[in-house]
Amino acid sequence: MNSNSTLISIGQFDLKLNHLLIISILALSFSISFLLRSQAAGFGFELHEFDPFFNFRATEYVLDNGFDAYFEWNDALSWYPYGRDVSNTSQVVLHFTTAITYSIFGGGSELYDFTIVFPVVIGSLTGVVLFALVRVIGGTTAGLFSALLFSISLPILLRGPIGWFKSEPLGLFFGLLAVYLLLSGINSKNKKIIVPKLVGAGILTTLSISAWGGTQFFIVPIAIFFLALPFIRTDHKFLIWTIPLYTIVSLLTSLGLERTSISFVFGLGGLSLIFSTLFLISCILIQLKSSKNKTRNGLLFLIGILVLVPIIFVIGSDNQLLPTPSHRYMNAINPFLTTTDPLADSVSEHATTTLTQSFLFHSVLMIFSGIGIWLIIKNMQDGTSNFIKNDMYVFALILGMIGVYVSSTFVRLEVFASIGVIILASLGLTILSREFLKNYNSEKKSHPKMFKLPYVAGIILLLVIPMIFPLDGNIFAVSNAPPTILNGGSTFRVATTDWLDSLEWIKNNTPKDAVIASWWDYGYWISTMAERATLADNSTLNTKLIQNIANMLLQHPDEAWKTLNEMEADYVLVFVAGERLTIDVNGQPLYVLRNGGDESKKQWFMRIAGLPLNQYLHNDGSSGTSYFWNETLLGKMFPFTPVIYVNGNGQQSETYQPGFTPVYVKDIKFPIDGNGPLKLVYASPSFNVEKGGPMLGVFVYEVNKDYVLEN
Repeated sequence: MNSNSTLISIGQFDLKLNHLLIISILALSFSISFLLRSQAAGFGFELHEFDPFFNFRATEYVLDNGFDAYFEWNDALSWYPYGRDVSNTSQVVLHFTTAITYSIFGGGSELYDFTIVFPVVIGSLTGVVLFALVRVIGGTTAGLFSALLFSISLPILLRGPIGWFKSEPLGLFFGLLAVYLLLSGINSKNKKIIVPKLVGAGILTTLSISAWGGTQFFIVPIAIFFLALPFIRTDHKFLIWTIPLYTIVSLLTSLGLERTSISFVFGLGGLSLIFSTLFLISCILIQLKSSKNKTRNGLLFLIGILVLVPIIFVIGSDNQLLPTPSHRYMNAINPFLTTTDPLADSVSEHATTTLTQSFLFHSVLMIFSGIGIWLIIKNMQDGTSNFIKNDMYVFALILGMIGVYVSSTFVRLEVFASIGVIILASLGLTILSREFLKNYNSEKKSHPKMFKLPYVAGIILLLVIPMIFPLDGNIFAVSNAPPTILNGGSTFRVATTDWLDSLEWIKNNTPKDAVIASWWDYGYWISTMAERATLADNSTLNTKLIQNIANMLLQHPDEAWKTLNEMEADYVLVFVAGERLTIDVNGQPLYVLRNGGDESKKQWFMRIAGLPLNQYLHNDGSSGTSYFWNETLLGKMFPFTPVIYVNGNGQQSETYQPGFTPVYVKDIKFPIDGNGPLKLVYASPSFNVEKGGPMLGVFVYEVNKDYVLEN
């Protein structure tokens, strides 16, 4: 049957065999993505990581109180006693979109369960959006390649598994949809849909940024693309009104959203669109006025702009005429800023991407994207391509190169490198297949199938190998991790109820107006699941307060008690991740502590507080000194004490030696019946497990208001 054979006719639409093939491949892409993202449900059906818990609570607030109340909401459970202006500091579009879709598709399910599944559905649908985008760039075959590659992309899967009710899935969905509408609009031959597409692109650009600020990334290749358009397209009269239309709609929409508003218009994103659009208009006018050397005049104008704009930005920033971007956005532009902010560096997703990680993430796709770049440049030079326009070539190259550059700063931004690499690899595979099979068929007309089968099998094999190897680092193994609340973000691939039980205990056994002090990592869990106010949470809105908490934890217990009372804290929570060994000494269980709890984060507390590490830590940068264990509140809150140090050769030492690991015994320094500054009122279940294995200890201390300071 011919691929253009009509299967069903519906009105003026004919469903053909090739349409059925496209639908089948897209359904396969969606299914693969959905199944891979859902693996973690085997550990437990919970929200994953930290931010999703606040996003769930904010969405619940919208549904319970309405949209108007949301904009007036000052969250009293955050950043006690100041609270949090939610609409001005949150992913409003994420909360509203989820509330609306839940109202339509919730079907009587619990909102908590709906938000667990929401990122899986949206993330899997994004593969269909990418297909549409790449189809505009390089045709249907390239689009289908991209959808399949997207469904197995490790960086994409890691930023959108089940329970990941965070910014990225919806932000990427809206962001890629905006880019698709923009490119489709400026390449459309149907004049009736050009304006709606460009207006939709402008609106979705702003919505994507409100859903996830990281999607400002798409502004960069779009702005550079606008700079190139006057030199690679000749329909200048068309460009001179379509590009400004997109930019104006984007800026006007941003003014209607509290989080973007004027800060986006006069930030890097808005200014990039404004300057690139003004350049496009000016360059086209210069070329129209020039009787000769039009391209040269345009290039000279571009060089002048590229020299002038950075100077204006530097002067404007120095004189505070222009807003300075936050550290994270500046870090994306300048990777050398990575180690200048301890608070930002302490976040694992802000770690600098290594070459090993890049190869693990992209593997064979790097090869195909390289082939894609080579073939794109070759075809542009030869003018041999008849299915991709030069402007689409240029956009694909810009997006790919900018994506790889930006991703070099944060692991979190590897999603953009992945998108760029997927697009280039898809184009490379498409061009390579067309050229290879075309050339072979022209020479071997009698037996084309004898060659086609090995070629297709070879391509499939190259793409499948990274899915299987390495055994402990393939997409199935890496994306199958327990929800964070079930392992506390520790290094253990286990699921326990320690955190859930602890939060439930706080909810049922502390006053409703109680204030809980903890490291900021756990703030969203406490405010959402335990429904208690916290001093700091994962929004990191007040870095000074986070520094104060770090200082408090490292103060002498008496000084820390005074600080806690000044902060009006009623309870203090710490989390310790370790492993109980299978041997006991004198009836006492032995533990090793270094598995991702506060015991592993304490060096970051010190850096953030600006304290000298060598006073608190030995030269391995992790093991606590006697000063840490005896003179700091944090050391005394850990209900353990080192008793011996061992190395890999079985040697033992009663004091720390380089290369030796401390072994601990239980030691509760602030018992519930004591008269110290704190009292241990709760320890999670695994602290008392009597067998070897992971120990995820959540410890809740009550601030002893009756404590009397020693003179």
